[in-house]
Amino acid sequence: MPKRFWILGILLVICCTAFMTWGARGPLHFVIPFRATKLAALGLVGMSISTSTVLFQAVSQNRILSPSIMGFDALYIMILTAAVYFLGGMTVANLSAHLSFAVSTGVMVIGALGLFSTLLRSSQNNLMRMILTGIVFGALFRSLTDFMQRLIDPNEFSVIQTGSYARFTQIETDLLFIAAALCAGALFLTWKMRFRLDVLALGRDVAMNLGLNVRRTELEALTLTALLVAVTTALVGPVAFLGLLVVSLARLVVPVERHAPLLICAGLIAMIVLIGGQLLFERVFQLTTPLAVIIDLVGGSIFLFLLLKGHRR
Repeated sequence: MPKRFWILGILLVICCTAFMTWGARGPLHFVIPFRATKLAALGLVGMSISTSTVLFQAVSQNRILSPSIMGFDALYIMILTAAVYFLGGMTVANLSAHLSFAVSTGVMVIGALGLFSTLLRSSQNNLMRMILTGIVFGALFRSLTDFMQRLIDPNEFSVIQTGSYARFTQIETDLLFIAAALCAGALFLTWKMRFRLDVLALGRDVAMNLGLNVRRTELEALTLTALLVAVTTALVGPVAFLGLLVVSLARLVVPVERHAPLLICAGLIAMIVLIGGQLLFERVFQLTTPLAVIIDLVGGSIFLFLLLKGHRR
């Protein structure tokens, strides 16, 4: 297992080095800091989304669920659309980056906790009920979004369209520091509770018999999930199926039930996918298509495959 981590680590170093140096033209004192900001954002988003997916699957007791499938990305787009609808596109575009980040993060954390709390009220073994809950909430958010978008001035729709996809080319350095601090705290707390997650993976009844406070562990995990997803989404935008994609790959690389190696492996794979993918799109193929589109296509295909195969916990 350590050998596999070394291989992933070497691949990550190669991707980071190529990302920083490939096609560099101009003074290095300008190119390196500019690319380093994007590299840090990609790494932060990858580690945070992979960790949030592992936490969410631990609580839901299922390997094919992720926060995005429960309608979180639809919630973000609805919030953005509502802001443009009530405040106007120019007002939203000219808002302070710090204020926009704080409001978006706060609203999404509250909304995510309300959304994810349905897991605690539902049957933990009822897969279809959990999936249908996410579909219903997602359909509701999208319906409200479509209604507001039909009433918005077409000239202001570009603000919504820009924010509907993850963007790694324009990152506020100050916001990156704030997001990194919040995510670092959440990642640290997640690492501390890794052994409790192992116990929770045995099942609610077994975990309770072993003395684990299941309700508290689930609430902590969902709170950390909400914080990680809200911060990264407010920072760069939604990346719907990234978590499901990288965690599914991580379970193939480290086929164990312990969460410590799974968290590390999923984080490494997520950073390789984002940094390597952005390198190929931006520098090699020189494409303008957002990387999130391809990730959602591949991740969505994996979700359908797992669902049809009945691959459940």
